[in-house]
Amino acid sequence: MVGDPLATADCLQITREVGFDHLLTGGKPYTTSCPLPFQADSVKTARDVTRRTLRGWGLHDLSDDAALVVSELVTNAVRYAMYAAGRREIELLLMRVAPHVLLAVADPSDEVPRPKEPDFISENGRGLYIVETYSQCWGWDPLARGGKAVWALFRADD
Repeated sequence: MVGDPLATADCLQITREVGFDHLLTGGKPYTTSCPLPFQADSVKTARDVTRRTLRGWGLHDLSDDAALVVSELVTNAVRYAMYAAGRREIELLLMRVAPHVLLAVADPSDEVPRPKEPDFISENGRGLYIVETYSQCWGWDPLARGGKAVWALFRADD
């Protein structure tokens, strides 16, 4: 549930005005980006970068939930965007816009992420359900260079 819809809208408006393409170039305060290859161990790397970054920002309590969501987003990118034309890597972005943290995973596929009805017996198909459950909200934005950024927003209580 979104606790403060106005603050959430403001955070998303900021990211959209700046643009994910610009944010992914890195070097901004309270922003971390990390390129990831299309391979299974990129999921672990993304979790580690997420935990380390959030702990560095003093957001220890958020690190486990955010790492779980990042795992799902990177897994989806590795699984579904691997054969998309263009870039051959995924990009992880973490951005602190108090009182929020925005996590985004960019990939070269233009395919829209579509949540499935979760099947709790199956070993897959629950990723976006987990993202929706643990984050305040999630969505995706097309990138000017092609592909998309799938993002999740968290409320960060210092």
